[in-house]
Amino acid sequence: MPLSDRYLTICRDPDSEEVLARDGDLEAHSILQRAGFVPVHRLHETYHRALTGLPRDEETGLATEAVARLRAAGYHVDCDADFDTSRRPILFQTLGESVADLAERLREVTTTDEAAGILTELVAPGDGILDAVGQVLTAAAEFHDGLGTDSAPYTARRLRYLAEETLRLIATDLVHTRNDLADQHAPHPGRTKCTREVPAGERERSAVCACPPPPRALPVPPPPVAAGPRR
Repeated sequence: MPLSDRYLTICRDPDSEEVLARDGDLEAHSILQRAGFVPVHRLHETYHRALTGLPRDEETGLATEAVARLRAAGYHVDCDADFDTSRRPILFQTLGESVADLAERLREVTTTDEAAGILTELVAPGDGILDAVGQVLTAAAEFHDGLGTDSAPYTARRLRYLAEETLRLIATDLVHTRNDLADQHAPHPGRTKCTREVPAGERERSAVCACPPPPRALPVPPPPVAAGPRR
C-alpha cells in the first residue's frame, strides 16, 4: 500500500469554515464515514466533510473522534490543533469485514462442497446474509414512509424495489449456483492439495509430487514491423 494512502489531513477550511478530511484509502474513508463524515465526489477529487448544520463544538468533537480512530488504525493524520487528541480507541471488526471473510475462505477452499457451504451463508432462508440485507432495506423504506419530506415516498418505493426485485434476482441466481455446486461433490482441479507423494509409474526421477506441471507460456510474437516506403 502506498505510504501516501496512510496520510490524511483534517482541517477547517479557512474560506468556507467547513471541516474537511482529505486523502486516505478505502479503509480510511470507511473510518471517516463511521465517525460521521460525508463523502463528496468531485471530478478531480474525493474528500469528506462534517455533517451540515452542526454547532461548532459538535463539529470539533466529530473531527477529534475521526482523528482518534484513524490514528488508532495506524494512519498519520495532520489536523488542526482543536482536533488533536492522544486518545486511541479500540477498533473492532466491522460487519462488512466479517462478511468479506467469506470471500477469503472461498479463495482457499478446494472442493465444491466447501464452496457451497460458504454460499449457503449468503442464501440461507430466514437468516442468510441476503435475507438480512433485504430486511434492512425494508426497514429503511418503512422509516421513509413517515419522514414527511418531498423525496421520502420515492425513496421508500425505490428501497422496496431493491429489496423485492433486485435482491430477489440476485438471491435466485446465487441459490442456483449454490445448489449446482452442492450436487457436484468434486474437488476443484486447480486447487487440489499436494500430498507430496510420487506415483510408482512416474517417469521423471526428480519429481517430488504428483501435481501436474504448470501450463507452458507461449512466446509473445514481436509486433509487426511497418513496411517502408516503396521505391
